[in-house]
Amino acid sequence: MPSTKQKKRKRNKSADFTRLPKGPNGGIELLLIQSVDHLGKQGEVVEVKAGYANNYLLPQGLATIASDHHKRMVEKHKAKLQEIEKDRLQILRDQAALIAKQSITIEANANEEGHLYGSVGAPEILAALKQNDIQLTADQIRLEGVLKELGLYTVKVHLYQDIESDLKVWVVPTVDADAS
Repeated sequence: MPSTKQKKRKRNKSADFTRLPKGPNGGIELLLIQSVDHLGKQGEVVEVKAGYANNYLLPQGLATIASDHHKRMVEKHKAKLQEIEKDRLQILRDQAALIAKQSITIEANANEEGHLYGSVGAPEILAALKQNDIQLTADQIRLEGVLKELGLYTVKVHLYQDIESDLKVWVVPTVDADAS
């Protein structure tokens, strides 16, 4: 069994990791590699809490440590980064225009009054969009609540910070194959 001195040495060795640079307000200073909603745009230096930096921004590759070297590299490539961002925004605007032209139909079981036995939510809308070769994520679909009645709904689709689109969703009763 190791003595207490050996245990202390092990603890001290594990504490030798490099600490993230602190900002003027006590948070962690990071340089954004990609734009992050509600935080900042690509190339900006932001200050966030340590948990947000260690658990989300750094592992996802959205940010890096705001060292002088990284800041110089961003300044050097700022024009190229702006061109890439401009192209990306144009692609997202084109996708928003395509979504605005879409009208999807979702079949659901309903009673005679038009109330659904279940509900229609983001997963059903995503599946219908996927059939039309449009790939989105569940957090991009902005519903006021689940759809519980038959009818036509306008659903907001959030693609980027200021790029949104309206999608027409028809909820229709399921057609029984043996009803004819």
